[in-house]
Amino acid sequence: MNENNARFPLFSQILHWVMAVMILSMLFIGVAMVSSLANYHWLISIHRPLGIAILGLALIRLANRIFNHPPALPDSISPAERFVAAASEMLMYGLMLVLPLVGWAMLSAARYPIVLFGSVQLPFILPQNLKWYALLHTTHTILAYLFMLTVLAHFTAVLFHTFVLRDGLLFRMLGGPRKSATAREQEVDSADM
Repeated sequence: MNENNARFPLFSQILHWVMAVMILSMLFIGVAMVSSLANYHWLISIHRPLGIAILGLALIRLANRIFNHPPALPDSISPAERFVAAASEMLMYGLMLVLPLVGWAMLSAARYPIVLFGSVQLPFILPQNLKWYALLHTTHTILAYLFMLTVLAHFTAVLFHTFVLRDGLLFRMLGGPRKSATAREQEVDSADM
């Protein structure tokens, strides 16, 4: 398949963008929880079920990724960049899975219920232990900052490839028709004649 036309399947695109919104929301809610004690209880009531939803969708997304291989990367991406892209992708998938699990374990160790909606709540996955809670709280915070940096690096790399290199990287994850950079250059050349 021509790299200029290579796209992720529609289901993969939907999962990506839904999770992008959820993860960005989660990161902003996490920052707001730390900085605004007045809204803490309201924010935590969103944070907990959103984290579990992210965990569920991450499992679906991982299964989807196993069965639907991604399109080839553009030729403009060097072998070193390909390695970094693959490593950062594995890190993001790992964090999408581990971060909610650490949060769930942390709340279990403190015996804080994770209410999904109404009276539906998740079971505790660890025995009550305040030392575990403290360790998991620190771990959750560090992983959240790492995730924020990884998302920022991902976003920056995609913008660089889209607007500086103009290699169509972003369009692999967008639906609808588009013209390749080569086709746009040919149109510009023919318009100049």
